[in-house]
Amino acid sequence: MVMRIKNVFFVLIILISVLFSCVPARQYQDLKTKSQKCEEERTLLKDKNNELNVKVTEFQSNIDEMAKQIKGLINDTTVVGISLRKLTSQYDKINELNDELLRKLRQKNMNESSETRKLLAELQELQEDLQKREDEIKDMERALDEKKKNLDNLTAELEEKNKVLEARNKRLLELESMLNRKDSVVNALKNKISAALKGFEGEGLTIEQKNGKVYISLDEKLLFKSGRWEVDPNGQKALKKLAGVLEKNEDISVNIEGHTDNVAYNGSGNVKDNWDLSAKRATAIVKILLKNSKINPQRLSATGRGEFLPVDPADTKEARQKNRRTEIILTPKLDELFKLLE
Repeated sequence: MVMRIKNVFFVLIILISVLFSCVPARQYQDLKTKSQKCEEERTLLKDKNNELNVKVTEFQSNIDEMAKQIKGLINDTTVVGISLRKLTSQYDKINELNDELLRKLRQKNMNESSETRKLLAELQELQEDLQKREDEIKDMERALDEKKKNLDNLTAELEEKNKVLEARNKRLLELESMLNRKDSVVNALKNKISAALKGFEGEGLTIEQKNGKVYISLDEKLLFKSGRWEVDPNGQKALKKLAGVLEKNEDISVNIEGHTDNVAYNGSGNVKDNWDLSAKRATAIVKILLKNSKINPQRLSATGRGEFLPVDPADTKEARQKNRRTEIILTPKLDELFKLLE
């Protein structure tokens, strides 16, 4: 009788091993690639945001320099205008004097040649001075026209740069608004999850918000027996409540990461080491979430991290206990942000 029971138990173990070994390696690799891509997109977003800030600073510096140039041109234009008015006044006075001399010359009808030569010399001198003044006025007018042209060009360029700056500022404000909305969504999600899992916090479950994501960390003791990947009833209860929250927040991607300590796992079949064990545990949690909700499977991914991402690198019993955990990472979708950056 005892022998028959042992045989039945052995057959059950074989059947369980066969069932859990059906997870394709290709699916595991695809899920890992998606996780890496999500992290790269987040890094790209930060880099582009920094690049926009640098360009805005450069535009502001150029605009300040152009404003100084425009101020100088306006001052030059004012000085030239004053000089032009003075020359024009002198020109008018010389014309009046010239007319007066001609008039006196005609009136007196002077016969003395010396006086006539003197008057003619003065007249010639006045005419030469008048021509010189006219030439100076023309030069000043050309200089004034050139400065006005430069002023118009700088004004147009400044207006164009202001338009570009306004457009970039608008995009930055939109980005900032979206990031604030994303943070608000993440904070609200954290509060909902904390409320749903209130009875489990402090009993092997912690919830943390960082880097624009929500991290739910579950100790091994809450979910699994040592070396196993079947979720305990108490752990299933917590996961069912979490599934209810995730089902109502459709714009959240969910990545489940399995972690082990650095003690070698000597298994058999398809679960031979800590890599396999961590992946099996992550996959088991995905299946429970899907079974107890209508979450779109495309939102979920399972990743095995083995012992290679510890929270405490110390080689102690306490550190190993901390490292034996499962992390559920909730990430809001960034589609709108990427569309804006394009």
